[in-house]
Amino acid sequence: MKLGRFSVSLSVADLQRSMAFYKMLGFEQVFGEPKDNWVILQNGEAKIGLFHGMFEGNLLTFNPQDARVIQDAIRKAGFGASIEKEAEPGEGQAHLMLKDPDGNRILIDQHVE
Repeated sequence: MKLGRFSVSLSVADLQRSMAFYKMLGFEQVFGEPKDNWVILQNGEAKIGLFHGMFEGNLLTFNPQDARVIQDAIRKAGFGASIEKEAEPGEGQAHLMLKDPDGNRILIDQHVE
């Protein structure tokens, strides 16, 4: 199963303050807009998504070629109950949310850049 690129999505209280902190560490904004309450920052191969008011807690995020294939594999492996939000049927952009056995949230987010 190919999960694609990996990043961490952080729920932040103050987007501007968090952006300043991660920019101090060498990250640069590569996607998103602060006015929309989210940005993606990158430093080399490392990516961090900063999100204000969009979800609770932090997420492990993977960007595969096909989220629906991964969803099917999760079901076939017997972990279908771990899926909190399923990907919509069809083609194109899709995402699903699941939890690992310890309750850590994982976002499988297929999108077009």
